[in-house]
Amino acid sequence: MRYDKMTVKVQEALHSAQGEADSRHHQQIDALHLLAALLKQEEGVVPAILKKLGADPPRLARELETELDRLPQVSGPGALGQMAIAPRLAALFERAQHEADNLKDEYVSVEHLLLAAVEHDGAAGRILKKAGVTTDRVLAAMVEVRGSQRVTDQNPEDKYQALTRYARDLTDLARRGKLDPVIGRDEEIRRVIQILSRRTKNNPALVGDTGVGKTAIAEGLAQRIVNGDVPEGLKHKRIVALDMGALVAGAKYR
Repeated sequence: MRYDKMTVKVQEALHSAQGEADSRHHQQIDALHLLAALLKQEEGVVPAILKKLGADPPRLARELETELDRLPQVSGPGALGQMAIAPRLAALFERAQHEADNLKDEYVSVEHLLLAAVEHDGAAGRILKKAGVTTDRVLAAMVEVRGSQRVTDQNPEDKYQALTRYARDLTDLARRGKLDPVIGRDEEIRRVIQILSRRTKNNPALVGDTGVGKTAIAEGLAQRIVNGDVPEGLKHKRIVALDMGALVAGAKYR
């Protein structure tokens, strides 16, 4: 286990796992502690992958709690002086490093730990398999979450699903009936469709003062795409609106 070859999220999960073991008076940090910590990471990659696979992260967390309650406890002065890494957790990290090497990644990331946990022969692997999580399904979900990106630094998770975090999918909102009907903008929407359908110079720009209805035109186009009321070249396409407020939130330079 090389700490300098772990991503920040993995380091945070390992630290949380140690805290979990300490609070439960366990003498070793087990694979169960680590998987529980990964499930608790806010906007984490592991919960996102599990949701894509149809698993229920809160339910998995409860099952992990049950297994953690069964681990032996120690008590008394100095009983928790030095927290040890359980052999099963060391084996899991070794497997995660193997997964990272196979994917040509330079650091062990949380998705490598999930892959290793699925193949784990202990309670962690058993809980995941029971939920229908398999190696092949995790690998397929990883492609959706991280695309073709390789892990080349210690903060790769921040780059995953950037569109999901910093944009609104207008076509998805239209599909779910979350957009208001657009009235009186048929001519502008048709003009946008015409420009988008060109082979060249196909970038329409909607220019106007605030509140004149530029976003409404984009939403109207999204509704037409969902309804199939567009040329063949625009069918099944997505319209994504970048949220500039979320993109620059907390940034020093804007």
